[in-house]
Amino acid sequence: MREASFVKANKKKWLLFENVLDKKEQLSPNKLSDLYIEITDDLSYAKTFYPQSNTEVYLNSIASRAHQNIYKTKKESKNRLITFFKTEFPLEFVKYHKQLLIAFSTFVFFGIIGAYSAATDGDFVRLILGDGYVNTTLQNIEKGDPMAVYKKMDEATMFIAITLNNIKVAMTAFIFGILLSVGTLYVMLQNGIMLGSFLYFFYEKGLLWESSRTIWIHGTIEISVIIIAGCAGLVLGNGLLFPQTYTRLASFKRSFKAGMKIMISTIPFFIVAGFLEGFVTRHTEMPDWLAVFIILISFSTIVYYYVIYPIKLSKKQIVDGS
Repeated sequence: MREASFVKANKKKWLLFENVLDKKEQLSPNKLSDLYIEITDDLSYAKTFYPQSNTEVYLNSIASRAHQNIYKTKKESKNRLITFFKTEFPLEFVKYHKQLLIAFSTFVFFGIIGAYSAATDGDFVRLILGDGYVNTTLQNIEKGDPMAVYKKMDEATMFIAITLNNIKVAMTAFIFGILLSVGTLYVMLQNGIMLGSFLYFFYEKGLLWESSRTIWIHGTIEISVIIIAGCAGLVLGNGLLFPQTYTRLASFKRSFKAGMKIMISTIPFFIVAGFLEGFVTRHTEMPDWLAVFIILISFSTIVYYYVIYPIKLSKKQIVDGS
């Protein structure tokens, strides 16, 4: 990028930073810190591509002015965690709805592929789910309790094991984004095919409703959050693929930080999903209306927090700032 284009693309941000330093405008300590990081990234870029230029001198001067001001005045709020989940994360996540849609679409597409493959190849389900699981489930079906697999462990052990496993899968989806997003898409492929073949297996046995009203009690949140972790992985990968005005390393650091925020946001949901699978899903005798109620509440919560609420909050901020 030519120096003039670089200056033109970032001039507005630099002037805002100068105004804050001159006390002509105010920003919260956290926003000021984020802006400072962007300025230092720009300075790093200028040092690399425009050494000893006026742009480098200018950025170095405002970065130096800001350093002590920021780290002397920034104080963590006692309600930092509440602020993160209530405003900070949703306002940032609205920028990543495109990546969320890609992760979701990839998962659904390969879910359909998994179901189709299971329908056309009798051995496909065993290949994906394993002979042990299939044989055990067939035995449970013969005994009249097809969902007995969710009752084989005690509640607390199952809760801990499932929660840790789900976090492991999600972290894999995120970290594999470092493979230029391809690794994350592969994890979406794996899990999508597994779910599709799983559902078809029960459909073929005439148990689609019974299996669905059971597994989606915990699966609604569990699958949703794995897809959100896939979104985090794509954010990470895009930082490497499309550094824009930043150095590739600086872009990677920014995208890793953004991805980690997405992952942190999922922790409460993984705990809830693990609790549901460990303590609630096993009660296959519960009435259908209760199972459907839990599924709908879970689905609505995920959609609201990750899609609707960020959009509403972003629009409100625009209106308040205009």
